[in-house]
Amino acid sequence: MRFLHDRQPQHDLTYDDVFMVPQHSTVSSRFDVDLSTDDGTGATLPLVVANMTAVAGRRMAETVARRGGITVLPQDIPVEVVREVVAHVKSRHLVFDTAIELAPDATVGDALALIPKRAHRAAVVVEDGRPVGVVAEDDCGGVDLFTQVREVMSRTLVTVPADTDPRTAFDLLDRARVRLAPAVDADGRLLGVLTRKGALRATLYAPAVDADGRLRVAAAIGVNGDVAGKAAALLDAGVDTLVVDTAHGDQDRMLDALKAVRALDPQVPVAAGNIVSAEGTRELVAAGADIVKVGVGPGAMCTTRMMTGVGRPQFSAVLECAAAARAEGARVWADGGVRHPRDVALALAAGASSVMVGSWFAGTHESPGDLQRDADGRAYKVSFGMASARAVAHRTSTESSYDRARKGLYEEGISSSRMFVDPQRPGVEDLIDQVSAGVRSSCTYAGARSLVELHENAVVGVQSAAGFHEGRPLPAGW
Repeated sequence: MRFLHDRQPQHDLTYDDVFMVPQHSTVSSRFDVDLSTDDGTGATLPLVVANMTAVAGRRMAETVARRGGITVLPQDIPVEVVREVVAHVKSRHLVFDTAIELAPDATVGDALALIPKRAHRAAVVVEDGRPVGVVAEDDCGGVDLFTQVREVMSRTLVTVPADTDPRTAFDLLDRARVRLAPAVDADGRLLGVLTRKGALRATLYAPAVDADGRLRVAAAIGVNGDVAGKAAALLDAGVDTLVVDTAHGDQDRMLDALKAVRALDPQVPVAAGNIVSAEGTRELVAAGADIVKVGVGPGAMCTTRMMTGVGRPQFSAVLECAAAARAEGARVWADGGVRHPRDVALALAAGASSVMVGSWFAGTHESPGDLQRDADGRAYKVSFGMASARAVAHRTSTESSYDRARKGLYEEGISSSRMFVDPQRPGVEDLIDQVSAGVRSSCTYAGARSLVELHENAVVGVQSAAGFHEGRPLPAGW
């Protein structure tokens, strides 16, 4: 990457401060762009779901991995639970989504409690392991909540055989004019569900899979306590990337934790952070990090900069740290600060191998929280920062009341924020489509067929606030 007119800015820059200049391109279609990362994680899409309790769970992990990204399970989840989640994710189908299964005598109330947990808004009614009907949210309207789903389900089933390729499956669903179909094995037993969009996405994305062809998932640990013991347990559970995580990564505890992890000789990439300087990057790489997480204070749930004055504008931090990491044979993840697909593209142009997303994905059906509605009927989920009083209270639940109270007195994050579900993009896959489309187009403008070429070819200029405002659309007209 180089700056327009080779003018190196004299101050640090946020994503809003910069833009990419179109270059001559021989890339005729954005479908010709390869978005695979080069950081050893096996991701085919440069998106990492941040290790936030309100964002990263089993549904998020399997869905994002199916589209090529990686989810980092939070550090405050017990190892036993992480083991269960990893086993669940790795047992999921690479094409078919996990179905909500209901018995025929389940009630409409049961269905309505579960259906909102899926972006496809339906459940499969199963008897003896075989689908006998599909019940959608609309089927449950205007009936008593104690009505059995056998009374309201659709009995006209279109099923997709397990060996059907995604293109053929799309045509099958399209001809039948159905939005969703159960997928079945040779004995007619339920394997999952497939929507028309799901079939289409399966032709556009390559799942992130391990050497055994199973979906990938990562997990985080902190820098306190028995770091080596927990890291060993997570590696034994089968995590594909280990993330050593703390708000201030440029400290002795982080270096000691990294050395303890590296002593285990993990056969998976080790990520560590967070830092914002070249010096900090080199220290973490020297201590054993394959990937360095970059970002202090840019996240939507983070109040660090306003509370402490500490941090750094994210574009400049990524640019400097990525250069330092690559010089040492390592890579960086840009962690936080993305609000638009353009921000993801700019982080990749600056040299990040992947971009971590947190709050942006919180308001989706796949995030762990329960779907709630405000007084106006708008759907939302509650999100919170991992340094907030709420997160600290959860993380220190086994400590004494005094120690918990003392730690809870100081917080650097929002404890409760409503992340509204976008009716146009209610699922994380909808947001992935949006990001992927933007990044692919950015690559074509830069004449790049890969993320490495995007970083090599990108020409970036600095703009005023008016320049950023000029690029914003006016959906409501003048």
